[in-house]
Amino acid sequence: MARYHAIAATSNAVRLLLENAAATSEWSGGSFELYQAGELQKPLEGTKPKVSVYLYRVLLSTVRRDRGHRVGPDGLRYRPSIPLDLHYLVTAWSSDAKTAHQLLGWSIRVLEDTPVIPVGLLNAYQAGLEVFGPDETVELVWEPLSLTDLYDIWQVSSQNQAPSASYIARMVQIDSEVALDEGGLVHVRQFDYAKGPA
Repeated sequence: MARYHAIAATSNAVRLLLENAAATSEWSGGSFELYQAGELQKPLEGTKPKVSVYLYRVLLSTVRRDRGHRVGPDGLRYRPSIPLDLHYLVTAWSSDAKTAHQLLGWSIRVLEDTPVIPVGLLNAYQAGLEVFGPDETVELVWEPLSLTDLYDIWQVSSQNQAPSASYIARMVQIDSEVALDEGGLVHVRQFDYAKGPA
């Protein structure tokens, strides 16, 4: 069961995936951060190379909309889950273009090598908080962007467009905790015939 923290937990998992891989690579001195639109205006402070993970769009998933009611472990039925697609822009930043390009290539390779984010990374969002159930994962796939979409994203930044890769985290479900009212169990069915006119 994915709680309402699922969006934040998925964003953190993408960031953490890169950060963990960097620990044993030449990019161990780099920084891996979640960005908001305002942070695109001053992306690089200092000389340390950086990768930003920017969530720029959240859409209702069209892959599987009609999932029906969720049945909890206690047997209660709950309102249907909301399946979301999270759209990310992964950008490498450096004062040197060559370093930024290498870091972006490395980041793409890491993300492509892990197309399914495991529950361990998803639940690393906050200690002691189980956001996703033990059998839940999130699929991460490459998403080509149109020039219009790229322009719209970089319009919020005072920076020139930086080389980036875009991804979709598919089918991130936010489960409801609102139980549906159910009538009692039927023990006996009784049929009566309506009397016709006299």
